[in-house]
Amino acid sequence: MSAAIEAGIEGIPAIGFSLLDFSWNANFEASKDYVKQIAKHVLEKGIADNTVLNVNIPKVEKVEIKGVKICRQARANWEEKFDKRQTPYGKDYYWLTGTFVNYDEGTDTDEWALENGYISVVPVQFDLTAHHTIQQLNTWKFND
Repeated sequence: MSAAIEAGIEGIPAIGFSLLDFSWNANFEASKDYVKQIAKHVLEKGIADNTVLNVNIPKVEKVEIKGVKICRQARANWEEKFDKRQTPYGKDYYWLTGTFVNYDEGTDTDEWALENGYISVVPVQFDLTAHHTIQQLNTWKFND
C-alpha cells in the first residue's frame, strides 16, 4: 500500500493488492480473475483524485470467494510484542510479533468482508487533514 499511496500522491491511479497469506509460497491463483476485474474497472472508469484502492483478498480457494465488497477500514490495530531471541552465535535480537485486534463490529468493514470470504476494496485517501475540526480550531484565539 505504501507504493500505491506514493503513486497516488504523484497523480497516478493505483491499487494495492494483498493476499492474507504470510507464507513464502502463498498461492495467488484464486485471486487472479478478481485482480484482473478490479484493475480493468479502474482503467476503464478511473478512480477519484487523491484516492487509491486498498484491496485485500482472503486466504481461500477460488470457489470459496463469495465476491467483492466495497468497505470502510475497520477500527483495528496490531498490539505489538517483541520476542527476545538468539542467533546461532549467541547474539541477542528481537523479533516483532503481536496480535491483531479488531475493535469494530460493523458489517461494512474490510475485516468483516475478509472474515466472511469476500475480497475487500477500501478507497483510501492520503489527505490526513481532519476537515471536520478546522471550523472548531478557527474559533480559537491565538493572537490575544
